[in-house]
Amino acid sequence: MQQNTSTAPKTDKPVLSLSRRRKAALIVQLMIGDGGKLALSSLPEHLQELLAHELGAIRLVDRDTVNAVADEFADLLGAIGLSAPGEAGAALDALSAHLSPALAGRLRAQLGGPRNTDPWVQLAGLDVEELTPIMQSESAEVSAVILSKLPVGKAAAVLGALPGELARRITFAVSRTADIAPDTVNRIGAALVRAYCTVKVSAFEKPPVDRVGAILNSSPAATRDAMLEGLDTADEGFAKGVRKAIFTFADIPTRLVATDVPACIRGVDPDQLTLGIAAALGQPGPLQDAAEFILSNISQRMAGQMREDAAEKGTVKSSVGEEAMNAITASIRDLADSGALTLIDPDAEDDD
Repeated sequence: MQQNTSTAPKTDKPVLSLSRRRKAALIVQLMIGDGGKLALSSLPEHLQELLAHELGAIRLVDRDTVNAVADEFADLLGAIGLSAPGEAGAALDALSAHLSPALAGRLRAQLGGPRNTDPWVQLAGLDVEELTPIMQSESAEVSAVILSKLPVGKAAAVLGALPGELARRITFAVSRTADIAPDTVNRIGAALVRAYCTVKVSAFEKPPVDRVGAILNSSPAATRDAMLEGLDTADEGFAKGVRKAIFTFADIPTRLVATDVPACIRGVDPDQLTLGIAAALGQPGPLQDAAEFILSNISQRMAGQMREDAAEKGTVKSSVGEEAMNAITASIRDLADSGALTLIDPDAEDDD
């Protein structure tokens, strides 16, 4: 009788029946044991929880198994040719520098805020002026939780900004927060973030007063005056903001710093500049004052030459003169928008 001496083939690595979760836990434990620093907090909380359970289930593991898992992990890393975030929030973090601010804000709002962010960090980042109405809107119990999660200094400032009776009720409610579970506190924070910290994305880059002001800046004077008169009747506050946003030729003496005049006219087409000055000098009042302001703040030689050229133009047609004056004010606004100069704030002048 022949004896079967054949044996199972030997392998350098043991056959592993471990789950992928257990293998991941072994790798994490191995790296922690070697003093590695792992940013596990960047993982979604449910993955952190699963990892904690797997680590807690590990007892003794033989050396061959550990080596085999490590080798398998190294092989997987070596085979990776491309890595992507694999999650919407992470993808948005990677793309945010390449997206328009409006689109990035809208996507961030749809995802419910920054990825893996502690809601209480966001809430603690709010100003006292932003936190006060939240405390006034929520129940005393919820406000007590908010107060307890804020830094001490900010909590004291918020409490001081609240009406006395409400502040006392919230302070008393703090005594009932001792037994609230951490998960409940996190859910409260997440709900507050959704209610009060969601990014509001506007379809427009500029506020309404600036948009209307920009339109009226380029409108004929008659149209502009009629629109402003109508706005004064319909919404005086909005009209005041629009007037502040408007910058016309007549505003030059009161809103332009004298030393900025040479830089402002440098970029204007010479023929347009001459036409604008000629048209303004022929209209006594604010327009003439603006033209004289320009001429008095450039060199005498240039001012004299400009007066001669303007006189040669004779009477300038109203529409042509207005277009030329708009070209001058457009040059000034462009410099102000780029930060090259600062226009005088009429409100600041009033305060003085």
